[in-house]
Amino acid sequence: MRFFSVVFAYVFLSMNIAGWENDFEQAQKKAVTEHKFILLNFSGSDWCGPCIRLTKDVFESASFATFSSENLVLVNADFPRLKKNQLSKEQQKKNDKLADKYNSQGVFPLTLLLNEKGKIIKSWEGNPGLSTEQFISQIKSTIGIGN
Repeated sequence: MRFFSVVFAYVFLSMNIAGWENDFEQAQKKAVTEHKFILLNFSGSDWCGPCIRLTKDVFESASFATFSSENLVLVNADFPRLKKNQLSKEQQKKNDKLADKYNSQGVFPLTLLLNEKGKIIKSWEGNPGLSTEQFISQIKSTIGIGN
């Protein structure tokens, strides 16, 4: 029974929750194949108030889900602190590697819009305080999509 619990937990934590990838390399391959941009979000899902608000107010909205499914590959690099929310060691290593490359200052939340090669083309430090529509509009203007 313990084996099945461990397998279930691993599978559950590896799944794309609400359309967000947790493997940057796979997301980058998908972005290349589908000719999409990458939205990389660094969050502290169980301790960072601005991260939680940004997720609730923007990323979990229906309009963002629709827009992102057509135009973006979403990647979440989460850094939870509570023991019950800890990621697998493998996932922690992947997130640490991403942070070393893209978030060496440790800003939370930090949201980056990247091209398919991984080059930063726009960044938002902290919760930008934008409505979902304003956030989408900024992405559209950056990637050259009409509003």
